[in-house]
Amino acid sequence: MQQESDLLPSATGMGTVTLKVDSIATMAAYYQAGLGLEVLAESAEGVDLGRKNAPLIRLQPAAGLRLPSQGEAGLFHTALLFENRADLAATVLSAAQASAGTFVGSADHLVSEAFYFADPEGNGIELYFDKPRDTWQWTGSGAQKSVVMDNVALPARTYLEDYLTEDAVTGQTQAAAGVGHVHLQVGDVPTAEAFYVGILGFERTAGWHGQALFVSAGGYHHHMAMNVWNSRGAGPRKDTLGLGEVLIHVPAPDEVDALAARLAAAGIDRHSTGAELCFEDPWKNRIRVRAGSPGAGIAQPA
Repeated sequence: MQQESDLLPSATGMGTVTLKVDSIATMAAYYQAGLGLEVLAESAEGVDLGRKNAPLIRLQPAAGLRLPSQGEAGLFHTALLFENRADLAATVLSAAQASAGTFVGSADHLVSEAFYFADPEGNGIELYFDKPRDTWQWTGSGAQKSVVMDNVALPARTYLEDYLTEDAVTGQTQAAAGVGHVHLQVGDVPTAEAFYVGILGFERTAGWHGQALFVSAGGYHHHMAMNVWNSRGAGPRKDTLGLGEVLIHVPAPDEVDALAARLAAAGIDRHSTGAELCFEDPWKNRIRVRAGSPGAGIAQPA
């Protein structure tokens, strides 16, 4: 059983997701037109895009690398969280109208309402709104406590008819958004749980028939998830396009130090600067943990 001292703090939140991309121009155009993000910074190292000065996606040039196959470990989707249904609907509309992207589906998960897309290089995207926390249902207790989630039909056309407003469309780029969670493809669920729960200090919040794991800090439904739906048995990643890095924010340097100690005790290679810590999960997905607030934008899930 996890000790409280080994848990990530309740104020943990997700930060910028870095994608290695073949075409900066094509991808930047999609994230601006499709998702209503703005270019916040641009250099030879890449392009940062976000809302209200909060960087959400970093596009890192990696021309010459191959696309990952569907069965490899890596990114399943980056999930962008919106403060209200109108703001979500406005971005669902623009994403659906962006010819370079692909609409994948939608679902009411009981804790949230979500719409799924793929960008021009195949990276998964979720756009979602959280239902009020006091409506979430939990089962079990202690280490067996789980949030109740499901996949209930959520027709996109009806959703837009119900919630889309002219103000949300015209004010899209000024509406707050944040990285609510990141979902990964991995080789097996027990290894993912041993790493993300046993070492990193997330708490398990749900499973899915032995095929997926959902974890969080502070009682959120999930900050990260891992599944084997396409990637069961996958080994460590090669250097490909797709996921470059996942950033996690913790409140203070003490939490970075505590995590560094847990990684060291587990024999996991890491690089620490004091204020931040870099390491890889068992599938060579790169994780960076940084002390401090994610910055402007949507408040992290409370």
